Amino acid sequence: MRQPPPAATLFVMDRTWIVIGALLAAAAVAAGAFGAHGLKERLSADDFDTYQTAARYHMFHALGLLFVGYAAQRFGGSLVTASGWLFVAGITAFSGALYLLALSGVKVLGAVAPIGGAAFIAGWICLAVAAWRA
Repeated sequence: MRQPPPAATLFVMDRTWIVIGALLAAAAVAAGAFGAHGLKERLSADDFDTYQTAARYHMFHALGLLFVGYAAQRFGGSLVTASGWLFVAGITAFSGALYLLALSGVKVLGAVAPIGGAAFIAGWICLAVAAWRA
């Protein structure tokens, strides 16, 4: 079994991912509440569904970042760090594009979402490989 990184490195990275994850989770709750209470009557059913999908994936991956914080503490490494940044990129690209698509109706934004989806998948794979190697 590999030795974890030095404690000072762990403390910074695990705390960083937990803070980012918690803040993004708070933003996901706010976005979901805004959608449910402020947009449901204003958006078409399809646009509302798109918005809710964005909020759901936003929350899933914010929670994933909390686990990245745990993984950084437990075994650290560049793959764990990569998974964290890939989750952040995925939330930005996937959820961000879907939020904007639902609110603006600009269909070209839908082309950005698969990039975020690929980032989510890559992030989970990096996390799995990091755990396997630990």
